[in-house]
Amino acid sequence: MTNYIERTLEPALRQAAKDFPAVLVTGPRQSGKTTILQHLFGASHRFVPLDEPDLRALALADTRLFLSQHPPPVIFDEIQYAPELLHYIKRDIDAHRGLKGRYLLSGSQNLLLMQGITETLAGRIAVLTLLSLSQKEKKGDPHARPFWEADSGSAAMESAGQKIAAEEIMAGILRSGFPELVAEPDRDPRPWFAAYVQTYLERDVRNIRNVGSLADFQRFLLALAARTAQLLNVSEIAREIGIAVNTAKAWLSILEASFQIVLLKPYYANLGKRLVKAPKLYFLETGLPAYLTGLVEPKHALLGPMGGPLFENAVFAELYRGFAHRGEVPRIFFWRTAAGQEVDFILDFGAYLMPLEVKLTATPAPALTANLQALRALFAKKVRLSYLVCLSSRVSQLAADVIVAPFETI
Repeated sequence: MTNYIERTLEPALRQAAKDFPAVLVTGPRQSGKTTILQHLFGASHRFVPLDEPDLRALALADTRLFLSQHPPPVIFDEIQYAPELLHYIKRDIDAHRGLKGRYLLSGSQNLLLMQGITETLAGRIAVLTLLSLSQKEKKGDPHARPFWEADSGSAAMESAGQKIAAEEIMAGILRSGFPELVAEPDRDPRPWFAAYVQTYLERDVRNIRNVGSLADFQRFLLALAARTAQLLNVSEIAREIGIAVNTAKAWLSILEASFQIVLLKPYYANLGKRLVKAPKLYFLETGLPAYLTGLVEPKHALLGPMGGPLFENAVFAELYRGFAHRGEVPRIFFWRTAAGQEVDFILDFGAYLMPLEVKLTATPAPALTANLQALRALFAKKVRLSYLVCLSSRVSQLAADVIVAPFETI
């Protein structure tokens, strides 16, 4: 694979194959799940694509015969198309205890897939998530330490904060981190996203229950895109689309399950009624809400009402990848009081908290740290450093214990 882009997930994936009989790599369509499995294990494992009709038909009609023709070690790509295989894989694993990495699976429908995994392969399988490319992966430095492990102002963090124009940063946000678009920088992303949305609707959404009208579902998706990085009011969206609230909730679950959105939970810490308890809505790939809302030109995006939300969403997506691509559960929250004080993100590391405020500006001012200071006043014993993520070109200290972090360092 001459155009292969090295991924941060590789060490976690190799280790999981050494520790578990089966490994599942899940994530959205076109994130590179098939590619990474073939790249790392293509020489040692057979590759069986279950999205091919003849293979899927045999797997469903005569599972024993199918498995006899495709014995381990094997890669079953798009395992959600033949979930019946999981029961037979479980029996084979139990019959060959001690053998590791024999079954490598990929899948992009987390809702039904994870239900089958938990019912049949619990304790026998490692589950990893592969999302689109992070900034570090795009730059060819996938194994660099995440920014929260680097010392503020360190050489590594300073070198990441290069002088990149705001329009160039926004152009990358609009284009997305899907490997195919990154590998072909001259390709127009709009037809690609049109095909992506149509494929997602026709292949993923149709295969998941609770979706009656695809047209209504697509309108629902557009309504969510317009609310990127905002508090989610499900009743308001349901009224706008003309659907029941329970239907809207079910559709949100579908979008979460297929790795399109994340509903970010607030950080409570026992402060009770003073805090907002509704989640905030983020997309795992910023190019999707940009496409759905018709944004094409970086300059227009920067100056328009979606500029700030898209930039905030891009920071969230980088943070989320930073955890997921190391095989870790993302520990990201937000903080907002009923009075309107808000800190965009809190990384909770147990012993300490790391707050981040996101601003679409290249000239950060001390006044922008007010909410970070308010949070520190409440959690003085747990907050070490706070960060203001913006379009600045260099790492600097803006206030006591507040570090300016250029977007490229995240």
